[in-house]
Amino acid sequence: MNEQDHQKNDQERRSEQRIAPDRYYSVQFSVKDLAYIYQFKIRDVSSDGLCILVDENSEVLNHLKAGDVIEMKYYLSESMGTTESLKTEIRHVTKDADTRFKGHCQVGLLILDEQP
Repeated sequence: MNEQDHQKNDQERRSEQRIAPDRYYSVQFSVKDLAYIYQFKIRDVSSDGLCILVDENSEVLNHLKAGDVIEMKYYLSESMGTTESLKTEIRHVTKDADTRFKGHCQVGLLILDEQP
């Protein structure tokens, strides 16, 4: 699959109706080979998962690829400071899929653990 096909496929994934997040407010994680812990606000939710925005110049993007599974800490919306650690799959990394967020990539997340 060439780059243009990848972009089209990623944009089709983004075409599903999105809603504001309700259970989780933000997500925090680290990746191998980087010393930082990254935290991102959850932008929206679909039946296929969650989405975060990452600055296109962020070093973390070089370490996130579709299919990667990372243990992520999710901050619950209703309980300030309460978290759940869940295995999460990177579903897609899509650049400029939404012109409102120029200069950012949308990263799709799918929680693999059972939610309580």
